[in-house]
Amino acid sequence: MLAKIRSAAVFGIDAYVVDVEVDLTNSGNHDFFIVGLPDMAVKESALRVRGALKNCGYFFGQSVWVNLAPADKKKEGSGFDLPMAMGILCGLEAVARARLAEFLFVGELSLDGGLRPVRGALPIAVRARDAGIANLVVPAANAREAAVVEGVSVFGLNSVAEAMALVNGAQTFQPTRVDLAEVFARSSSYSVDFREVRGQQAAKRALEVAAAGAHNMLMIGPPGSGKTMLAKRLPTVLPALSFEEALQTTKIHSVAGVLDSAQGLLGTRPFRSPHHTISDAGLVGGGNIPHPGEVSLAHNGVLFLDELPEFRRNVLEVMRQPLEDGVVTIARAAMTLSFPALFMLAAAMNPCPCGFFNDPTRECHCTPAMIQRYVSKISGPLLDRIDIHMDVPAVKYRELRGEESAESSADIRARVERARGVQLERFKKDGIYANAQMSTRLIRRHCAIDEASEKLLEMAITRMGLSARAHDRILKVGRTIADLEGVPAIKSTHIAEAVQYRSLDRTYWA
Repeated sequence: MLAKIRSAAVFGIDAYVVDVEVDLTNSGNHDFFIVGLPDMAVKESALRVRGALKNCGYFFGQSVWVNLAPADKKKEGSGFDLPMAMGILCGLEAVARARLAEFLFVGELSLDGGLRPVRGALPIAVRARDAGIANLVVPAANAREAAVVEGVSVFGLNSVAEAMALVNGAQTFQPTRVDLAEVFARSSSYSVDFREVRGQQAAKRALEVAAAGAHNMLMIGPPGSGKTMLAKRLPTVLPALSFEEALQTTKIHSVAGVLDSAQGLLGTRPFRSPHHTISDAGLVGGGNIPHPGEVSLAHNGVLFLDELPEFRRNVLEVMRQPLEDGVVTIARAAMTLSFPALFMLAAAMNPCPCGFFNDPTRECHCTPAMIQRYVSKISGPLLDRIDIHMDVPAVKYRELRGEESAESSADIRARVERARGVQLERFKKDGIYANAQMSTRLIRRHCAIDEASEKLLEMAITRMGLSARAHDRILKVGRTIADLEGVPAIKSTHIAEAVQYRSLDRTYWA
């Protein structure tokens, strides 16, 4: 007997509807065939489904044929367990066939018939709503995540027995409801604050400028100077996430399987800090069926690369395209997938292998050749995409033990949001939102400078040994500093501050 159950699969960060066609035949054996380009996890569903139904009291001696349509798309994951089980139960006349069309099922089965969480519940809920499917059945652990989507009734269940009771009407279940405003407000607080950082006023100012213009930033300083501490607080001064940004970021984390089931919706900007041993596929995404990498998990947030020269050269180089385009495109023989990757890069490194080059209190034991070899691990094209370079010296004892309270993240964020508002108005017809994204044409239009600034910039380029690629970066950063000050024209003081954020070009990469 043939039964057709609707389910869904994730492709990239979006989902599509899959028709799970289940046919039971009396062939005299216990075969269980699955077709429709299943991966290994889907093929193993045969064992999980048969074992779960047996332990729930449903024995069947028929052969089972399962077709996952459309058959030309690769299917992966364990989310097809529940729809397969419901199809078999329909063939055994244990569930009402007429009501199955009202539901979309997704969930992994344990051998006792329980439901385990799956990846991608949020994009599946979006797809169910767009397809006009009224009811979505997911494991209870995925219920809050899926219920964020309005326009579809989400039933979070604990077992296949509850799914049968829901379809047959034997038991009343209430769909999961979430108060989006309450969830968003509860999840939008940070556990760290700039008030906790002692000293480092110059570095804090550089981080404020970077946040205001969405500029990528590189911090260089000795071990223990606070580079990591500063970077972890960068998301706290970025503008608050909009609901659309939160929804897109949550979809990526849901597909990657790293979303906290109790959270439901991300309300804070993500901060990702991968270890320097990460592979290129782990950083930008990959696999036989590509999954998002760290650059996509940092979408709308911050990607922090600590000990930057310790990352393998090929890993750093694959990051150039997402830094430029804000998207990662992964091509395979059977498919091409794109993942959003619009993030701020914050990187940190020691000035030399021992960490104490140019330190006034500690002696550096590295030779010039060792230092050059160390810093040259970062290529010119990658360095070209980092607007702000900041020296972060060790904190002095008096600053460390001082009683003076530092400025809070909320105060800094208020200034950043005002500057971002100016930029949104400036670029409303250009398809960008921050100064760091300006093209050469937009730089010429919005970064006009007076004669005094022109002379200062010329001196920086010619006398200080700054590279030609630093020219546009200085103008972009100068534009951001002017926006923070709330003035329409870039002044020489703004150019002077922007130039100091490129002075490490001369020190390390001359």
